[in-house]
Amino acid sequence: MRTIIYNIGTLAGILPADVRKLEGAQMNSVECIENAYLVIEDGIITDFGSCTCGCSGIQNPATTITTDVEYIDAQGGFVMPTFCDSHTHIVYAGCRDGEFRDKIAGLSYEEIAARGGGILNSADLLHDTSEDDLYEQSMVRVREIMAMGTGAVEIKSGYGLTVEDELKMLRVIRRIKETAPLTVKANFLGAHAVGRAYKGRQSEYVELVCNEMLPAVAAEGLADFVDVFCDAGFFTVEDTDKILTKAAEYGITPKIHANELEVSGGVQVGVKHGALSVDHLEKTTEAEIEALRGSGTMPTMLPGCSFFLGIPYGNAKGYIEAGLPVALASDYNPGSSPSGNMRFVMALGCIRMRLTPEQSFNACTINTAYAMGVSDQLGSITIGKKANLIITKPVPSLAFIPYSHQTPVIDRVILGSVTI
Repeated sequence: MRTIIYNIGTLAGILPADVRKLEGAQMNSVECIENAYLVIEDGIITDFGSCTCGCSGIQNPATTITTDVEYIDAQGGFVMPTFCDSHTHIVYAGCRDGEFRDKIAGLSYEEIAARGGGILNSADLLHDTSEDDLYEQSMVRVREIMAMGTGAVEIKSGYGLTVEDELKMLRVIRRIKETAPLTVKANFLGAHAVGRAYKGRQSEYVELVCNEMLPAVAAEGLADFVDVFCDAGFFTVEDTDKILTKAAEYGITPKIHANELEVSGGVQVGVKHGALSVDHLEKTTEAEIEALRGSGTMPTMLPGCSFFLGIPYGNAKGYIEAGLPVALASDYNPGSSPSGNMRFVMALGCIRMRLTPEQSFNACTINTAYAMGVSDQLGSITIGKKANLIITKPVPSLAFIPYSHQTPVIDRVILGSVTI
């Protein structure tokens, strides 16, 4: 099937085929074409350019209609790559709105967790939820984020905390991958917290992750990545090193939760193991910047978590000024960031992290595609990449998209051969 999008006011996010991420000053610009067209063949971008007549070689696409070509009039709006969201926890049961009251009353994330809430509450709810029900609940959120412009998502386990429940989560993620039109990557996060049954026996729980969970996950091929919450009150650098060493035996690529609560050493252990990304980074120092310099690890910051918890935002501006890349993701989860709106994440990048609209756009597209290992397929307007696209209503500029973050400017979302 051939699709031609014409009458595009601005085609934004154009990159050469060999660019996988943008670093430092490279993040300062977004290549655009005004008065553009774009051609899709069987869900892949095959051509684009500037054309005052509206389309590549077609004199009047509004009237020259053939049965084997679909024509989409962008009506002067922007066409841009869909957002990629490289850090979510959207497979969960129920919600944690009761803890919302605790946060309003002044309890911190750590205090709620220390009282047996937080992640453990989600684990209790998930344990009592069937796999089918968990899938249906999660698909509501998947459809929600697709409608808001997300075309690729990484989904973590970590609300199971037993062998059986972690596998249940990962099977649901596999089912989403098989049935939803967006690109899905699965991340095994058995080391999200210590399960209730292992309270006070953290080293034994780490052994469970290494010797029972990881082999079972690998045997079913359920995970693209492995993750550890390496932070104060959760897992130590030594625990993390042990889990990632074991994961390497199965060829599973690591990613790390690090430095949300304290400067934990998680960035350094992640770089040591060749982590694809280190995520959160609300608290970092020059040591983390130096550890990341020259590595292939993407620093990924989660401003939605900072917004919801009222904690510091990551030093994205400083990282970029140091010549590093930065990705932004939603951290969509029931406890600390209950939203998967990547346009709002882009806005927070500008409003709270002081990124330019261009820097924030690149952090939410090509760089976060890199952070989930799909920047060879997604994250930019590039011939040969999957046609995961947002078409907006007419807007005056790229800056208007984060500036007016609650105005419903998205007209349609295209995910390959599917229109949302």
